[in-house]
Amino acid sequence: MDGVQQVRLRLLERAADGQEAPRDVSAWAAVVASHLAMDWHRAKRRQERLGERLASLRQPDHASGEDSRLLSVAVARGLDELPDAQRQILVLRFYADLPVRGIAEELGIPEGTVKSRLHTAVRALRARLHEDEVV
Repeated sequence: MDGVQQVRLRLLERAADGQEAPRDVSAWAAVVASHLAMDWHRAKRRQERLGERLASLRQPDHASGEDSRLLSVAVARGLDELPDAQRQILVLRFYADLPVRGIAEELGIPEGTVKSRLHTAVRALRARLHEDEVV
């Protein structure tokens, strides 16, 4: 979906929610478009950093499928030990690949709550994997 479509969608969502149309639609559209562009650039940078981190973790002589199986088992155990709300957020974010906004809509909670739970869950899972000396 391109930027113009997203701005139009936001305007339609406002109308569907019963909100009044902005007084100056062109100014409102410019602000929304600017925010969408910033979100897109942030997401792109995040993806690039993630790719770099993953590339740095790869070892040239990756031992065997055994290591990845051990990691998978450790992650599954770590997920099982998390509180339901945190586990649900992690699964939706990293397995279903939903963005924060999509998770918030799916669960009917604020985006800030999703971010907070996601941060706490990742930190807890990371600590668990370090305890088990998996990573």
